[in-house]
Amino acid sequence: MFKKLFIYILLSSFIFKFANANLDIKARTAILQDFHSGEILYEKEADISIYPASMTKIMTAIIAFDLIKSGDLKLDEKFIISEKAWRLSTSGYSSMFIMVGDEVSVENLLKGIIIASGNDACIALAEGIAGTEEEFAILMTTKAKEIGMENTNFANSSGINNPDNYSTVRDILKMSKYLIQKHPKFYQMFAEKKFTWDRTGGDPITQGNRNPLLYKNLGADGIKTGYLAVEKYSLASSINRNGRRLIAVGSGFNSKNARSRESTKLLTYGLTNYDLVNIATANEPMYNIDVWLGKENSVNVYTNQDIYKTIKKAKKKLLKVSVKYDGPVEAPINKGDKIAILKVVYNNEIVGEYDLLASNNVKKVNLFSRLLKSLNYLIWGDV
Repeated sequence: MFKKLFIYILLSSFIFKFANANLDIKARTAILQDFHSGEILYEKEADISIYPASMTKIMTAIIAFDLIKSGDLKLDEKFIISEKAWRLSTSGYSSMFIMVGDEVSVENLLKGIIIASGNDACIALAEGIAGTEEEFAILMTTKAKEIGMENTNFANSSGINNPDNYSTVRDILKMSKYLIQKHPKFYQMFAEKKFTWDRTGGDPITQGNRNPLLYKNLGADGIKTGYLAVEKYSLASSINRNGRRLIAVGSGFNSKNARSRESTKLLTYGLTNYDLVNIATANEPMYNIDVWLGKENSVNVYTNQDIYKTIKKAKKKLLKVSVKYDGPVEAPINKGDKIAILKVVYNNEIVGEYDLLASNNVKKVNLFSRLLKSLNYLIWGDV
């Protein structure tokens, strides 16, 4: 016997105005993703090569965060500042203003990188971790490949112009998502609006975060700006609002104002035109499945992953979810056994199928009980 149970999802609406579906973002390349579902909501030339500029610093921070998480680096560990790192602070680049011979903690270097966009802090952190910036760049590129950044190579830790330091907005998106997923606690640094460095031989310097979206009422909490004359202005950004997180990356904006305006427009488009639907929560019982010849007549099933779908507001009714299984399922059943499939259909097209697992053991009844149940089924059709 084949059972199919249909469950229609009731979708709650967010209170936003509808945006123009014919979106035109004035950037050379751009992309927008719903963080939870992973679905791309907008893209424009997302795979053309770019110079990532200071968005490179996201990976510099990730390398440090990974090492801290593994116990191989500590926030209060101090690195001695080299002349190479110091020279960047005197060369007109964005800087933390560290001095040769200073002993600076990893935490302060990270804040100098993330908030003040200090190129000098990048070199100091890179040298402290890997010995040289060149060796650190190898670590960065290796990590990029590990997380699926297929069209990226890093040649330095800061994003200073180098033809061998290249990426795409799609890859920068992957890097940004990794940062938020794997290091949610450290990611909070990207939302800090100012950083004060008590420099050697001078008054403390307070610098503001260069991300313009942090100062708007959007729910922005990151990520990183960039600028190079050859690439113009860029921004990787993220907002977290009403339980939804969106990530946008754009490059080739003509001005600072355009970067802020167009990034805001892109993120707002995602909020106002789409709803996020939570179809299933990992490891939480979802449905009861009928059991045949078991000591229990049914068993709960669950999925081992969160399942989200992003749906256009005007087409919410086109989403349907069903549970499929050959049933009733015969005992014995072990916890974790795959016994059903969750099928997600949107606009009559299958957009996902997920294994449903038994949430507990179900033992088989004894011989006499099996005979009785079989007789009952033959007479009444009841399991």
